[in-house]
Amino acid sequence: MDPSHTARARRPATARGPAGPRRLRFDGWIAGIGTASGTRVVVGHWAASPFGPFSDVMVEHADGTRILLAPTEGTAEFIASTYAFDRVRVVPVAVQRGATRWRVTAGPLDLRFTTGRRGVLGLALRAVPGPIAARPGWTALTDPLARLLLGVRTRGTAGRGRREWYGVRDLHAVTAVTAVLDGRRLGPLAPVAPVRFGFGSTPRRPSLVRVTTTVATR
Repeated sequence: MDPSHTARARRPATARGPAGPRRLRFDGWIAGIGTASGTRVVVGHWAASPFGPFSDVMVEHADGTRILLAPTEGTAEFIASTYAFDRVRVVPVAVQRGATRWRVTAGPLDLRFTTGRRGVLGLALRAVPGPIAARPGWTALTDPLARLLLGVRTRGTAGRGRREWYGVRDLHAVTAVTAVLDGRRLGPLAPVAPVRFGFGSTPRRPSLVRVTTTVATR
């Protein structure tokens, strides 16, 4: 497929497998960033997943238009059937990650952001052993706290009757951003207005979280 292919969002089928529910795990990072233009950007950078390592970007414009930028047809189909978008684009997605500086290029997007030290909440999350934090059952404890402290949810129902659990394991504030989308600068860092890709949003304060996401498919 031409990597610049653009398609209207649809509800494509996931890869077929054995009958019955399956739990798919995605281990990596999610960055939620707001800009002064009103455009919000959510980056998923997955070191391990059923699709292998990959990264994707979800964009919501100030007018509410939601766009998915994904690197392959397979990842685009799975993500678009789990979340809601107005447009889906299959484009090359690359992430360069340093100690505190990240660069993300995804088709029409060139995004650079900087992270700060972890705060008290990040230290508390990091203190939980990874195998425990990654368990879906752990979110029964973290979900009420996440709603109270961050205004987000760590468990809920996604598209096609799927269920999701976000096992958050670390948290850093995003301290600066430079973003160009379709040749237009999106402006400096701003609080993240609620995004509408699925049941959850991202913290209002721009953040980078270490997370293990579990998706239960039918």
